[in-house]
Amino acid sequence: MKKNTAMIIICLLAVYIIWGSTYLAIRLSVATIPPLLMCGIRFLLAGGILYAFLRLKRISQPSRQHWQSALAVGTLMMAGGTGFVALAEQYVSSGLAAIAITMTPVWACVISGLIHKKWPNRLEWLGLIIGFCGIVVLNLEHELRLNLWGAFFLLLAPICWAAGSVLSTILPKPQSGLMASALQMLTGGVVCVLIGVVLGERISALPSMISALALIYLILAGSLLGFTAYMYLFRHTRPALATSYSYINPVIAVMLGVWLAGEKIGHFAFLGLTIAILGVLFVMLGHGE
Repeated sequence: MKKNTAMIIICLLAVYIIWGSTYLAIRLSVATIPPLLMCGIRFLLAGGILYAFLRLKRISQPSRQHWQSALAVGTLMMAGGTGFVALAEQYVSSGLAAIAITMTPVWACVISGLIHKKWPNRLEWLGLIIGFCGIVVLNLEHELRLNLWGAFFLLLAPICWAAGSVLSTILPKPQSGLMASALQMLTGGVVCVLIGVVLGERISALPSMISALALIYLILAGSLLGFTAYMYLFRHTRPALATSYSYINPVIAVMLGVWLAGEKIGHFAFLGLTIAILGVLFVMLGHGE
């Protein structure tokens, strides 16, 4: 097996499994920590740890242009993508939030097509259309219809995440992919904190032990491992494959939410999830063409 292929498989497994579990971790953390401040703390610490490590390894210091690019990408992905998911999980279950994010490959392929003129092939289009149908079915779910704010944030989150992902492939960035990830998390973390403060978020009491542990998990696994693996995939594979995690994550998120948090998922959510997972099979097949 070629080294590049092996790394792609490892990174796919990382974003499939780790990010599938982060939805429950987000739900637990926002129970006692304001959502945008939680995201800001998460990304500032994760980005700071990674940046310090890379500088100790004598990776060259990024330029002003690199910081500016990271600010654009970090704002879209960290504040817009993850921040909106955290806001949504104040209103809806973690499993339902994960299912809604299956729209990410659709937006990534559309935005990539507009920017790169690199449109999906026939099998990928079929997979994306099937995945979109799954989201249509999902929106019939009672929980989403009752929580319009949750539905609104879950509509915006995948658009922002996909836009930031595609933008990261064309903007100037450090030669080290890890350094680019560190800068994006640092700048995105600052934006999350600023928006949170403007919106009136405050930490007026110590977080619960469960929320604190969930935040630590998000920093170490969700950000340091998961995000770095994802950016590697987006630089070395087609957008449809890089974002295919959004079809697998809901399976893990739903199981964890039901088993560990007692969440209840309705029939429309399960049907939408099943249809969306079918879509990823065609996306994977299309990537191999």
